Amino acid sequence: MSRASYAYAVTRGLTPDQVAGVRGVAGAQVHLVAHRDLVAVVGAVPLEEYDADALKAKLEHIEWLEAIARAHHGVVDAVGAHGATLPLRMATVYRDDDRVAEVLRDGYERFTAALNTLDGRVEWGVKLYVEPPPPEPAAPPSATGKDYLRRRRDQRRSREDVWRRAAEFGHRVDAALAELAVDTRHHRPQNPQLSGARGENVLNAAYLVDAAGAQDFAERARSADGAVPGIRVEVTGPWAPYSFAVPADPEAVR
Repeated sequence: MSRASYAYAVTRGLTPDQVAGVRGVAGAQVHLVAHRDLVAVVGAVPLEEYDADALKAKLEHIEWLEAIARAHHGVVDAVGAHGATLPLRMATVYRDDDRVAEVLRDGYERFTAALNTLDGRVEWGVKLYVEPPPPEPAAPPSATGKDYLRRRRDQRRSREDVWRRAAEFGHRVDAALAELAVDTRHHRPQNPQLSGARGENVLNAAYLVDAAGAQDFAERARSADGAVPGIRVEVTGPWAPYSFAVPADPEAVR
């Protein structure tokens, strides 16, 4: 069976002993591919299951994606415990370890600069959700058309007011957190039907924070939750800095 090399992350100073027993996608033990002081963390996967066509088909299956994501993040977290780590995009697959070494060589300056930026820093995620007011009870049978129009107008104004307050609050929260962060990324709001979260996501941001200031950042972020009725703030982290990682290569299988 032909094998390909699934790449999880790029780091420095990692030794084989530090990843002994760490398994990733397809249950494969990870190993290291080095170029100068850079180290790529990789694992062998069946080529026929991870070539471009196979990946394109599998990316449509939520269960497969969830399993791959868990394995991928598990390896990145294990590596990140030993120092600055540049996570690679999920399903970054190369034809073999020699190709991985070439990528490290060709992107040496880029990877080094990214690791220097991430050294001693972690990512925190902050999401802001707005919960619109519940619909008013149905109008009584005796209500007139004029009453109905008034109720609809009042409901629309109420919703607009909630969204306006949420937008203003989101800007204030984001600005306050950016003061404690080295860098910020704003992601597209999540679809509640896909995420399962309660309410409408109006802010989905990631912050790169010095590890030494992580507690202050978390406290400021969490203090925003409950500050405005109908608006919920969710804080997650610290994470490996996925939002600030540089992709290794735009193609699926190299």
